[in-house]
Amino acid sequence: MNSYLSLFLKGLAMGAANVIPGVSGGTIALITGIFERLILAIKSFDVEAIQLLLKFKIKELWTKVDGWFLTAVFAGIIVSAVSIALLFKYILATPGGETLLMAFFFGLILVSIISVGRTVKQWGIGTILSLLVGLGIAVGIALLTPGQENDAIWYLLICGVVAMCSMILPGLSGSFVLILLGNYKLIMIDAVSGFNAKILLPVILGAGLGMIAFSRLLSWVFKHYRDLTIALMTGFIIGSLMIIWPWKDTVKEVIGGKEKIIRFENWHLPDFGAMSTWYAVGLIILGGLMIWGMEKASGGKD
Repeated sequence: MNSYLSLFLKGLAMGAANVIPGVSGGTIALITGIFERLILAIKSFDVEAIQLLLKFKIKELWTKVDGWFLTAVFAGIIVSAVSIALLFKYILATPGGETLLMAFFFGLILVSIISVGRTVKQWGIGTILSLLVGLGIAVGIALLTPGQENDAIWYLLICGVVAMCSMILPGLSGSFVLILLGNYKLIMIDAVSGFNAKILLPVILGAGLGMIAFSRLLSWVFKHYRDLTIALMTGFIIGSLMIIWPWKDTVKEVIGGKEKIIRFENWHLPDFGAMSTWYAVGLIILGGLMIWGMEKASGGKD
């Protein structure tokens, strides 16, 4: 029971993290020790799983897809979506709230880098290069300028694939990637609200293919190149700190009637003479202590 409660709480954290620009559920899954198990569970939805379903062998299917694990995690994500995530959205909308919330997640992810990095069994030239590649990609994404809207079927398929892969991959935000691709308004605002199947079907198909293919790729890479993979993801997470840094300017646009962050600029140091800065520093420490406590409580395993 304690194990499933822990998984539920980690699901809560994954759901809440998706509200913050630059933070993905995959990041939280990795730093809380459930990422590899999550990928394996997603990977298990294959032809054999369909055959078990068609034969009504529910118990065998449930065991194959790690059903209780997925139930606990996704229950947390769903509850978070209607509670904690809404709270975070409210905080982001209040003056100074964005800086404070970014500070909390900055501390959480900053400490998690140590937790994730030390799971690499042997550091060497290869793992260091892998880390630098991940870092470079994440920083490059943070500096990109959003593209133009494109409703071509092939581009919508790519949007689905890339968005889903970035949601799974630690350090990359799926919604932020859609904004960079230029299709956030088209897909998440216009198509969803209007139930536009012409737009949604290619995106859903791409997302499904991306999830199935990418989970298998990650599983294979983890199995054969575990240290290089974790080093790469550590680089992604380090690079995401640039997006989460609390003291920067955000360039926003109104997309579908809602104000959305489209890029970041003018990173700077805080004003240490302001009390709000010390509130933010306190939240950085709190975030770090929370991830440290979570790791100690769970031992990084479930």
